[in-house]
Parts: sequence; structure tokens; C-alpha cells
Amino acid sequence: MTKLEKSISTSKTDLYRLLNTQIKSLLANERDFIANAANFCSLIYHTMPDLNWIGFYIHKNGKLFLGPFQGKPACIRIEIGKGVCGKAAEIQKTVVVENVHEFPGHIACDPQSNSEIVIPIIHENDLIGVLDLDSPVLGRFDAEDQTGLEVLVQSFITLTDCT
Repeated sequence: MTKLEKSISTSKTDLYRLLNTQIKSLLANERDFIANAANFCSLIYHTMPDLNWIGFYIHKNGKLFLGPFQGKPACIRIEIGKGVCGKAAEIQKTVVVENVHEFPGHIACDPQSNSEIVIPIIHENDLIGVLDLDSPVLGRFDAEDQTGLEVLVQSFITLTDCT
């Protein structure tokens, strides 16, 4: 079944429920951060409709560094507070942007990206990094996506060694 077929036949709630079940199964026997992040990105990228990029940025030395991802090559380092990823890391809350071209200080890695959602990864009150999803569709992400993705990130944190 293609991404489009899935999006037509499955509600967002059902899609996120299915993805969470698949994430838990996929990561059940592995705790390595890099391996789990790579598989997490691949599963979401190949399942969710209207994505052109998904990836992890890992927090170290006061910056965000590119981690496992799916999509075109991306920015390697992002300052905390800069762009959508840096803002989500700074405030440690999910940031949803309907039109990235209107976001102050947006970092354009792929000019085809028009909307974005970034979920911080927090483990034991420490910022581990962020999960970043981009779409060529304006307004692609909403509150239902935020809730669903936050649940997926929580499952990732629970099943992965984040230290």
C-alpha cells in the first residue's frame, strides 16, 4: 500500500496508533540510540504521507548535530534558539510551523520544505535532541500530528538508551 493509499484509508489517529505499535515492535530488542533513531526515521518516512524529510538532531556541546535521517542532505549543526529546531530545543516544547517561510530565522536546508514540526527529546529532564519533520505541503502538521508524534517520541525514549 502506498503512502497516499494509507492516508486515504486511515485516519490520523489510526495511523499514529499503528505507527506506535510498529515502533514498539521494531525497537523492542535494541537499545542503541543511533540504530533505533535510524529505523524510527525510516518507518515514519515510508509510512506518513506528505513528508520530504525526517531526522534527529542530537544535542551535544550546546548545539544540535545532525543524526539519523531520511530525505535530502541536511544542515549539520544548528545553534540552540536558531531556526525551528533550535527554538524547540531552547523552549523544550513542540513547535509546529504552518509556513516555514514566515518563521523568523528559519534555516532553509531544502527549499521545497514549506511546513515543519519539531518535537524535543527529553530524558530525565535533559535535552537529548529533537525530532524534525518537514513537508512540501503548507499547513501539513496540526495538533493531531503533534499529539501522535509526541507519543511516538515517548515510545522511542522508553525503548532506547538516551544517555
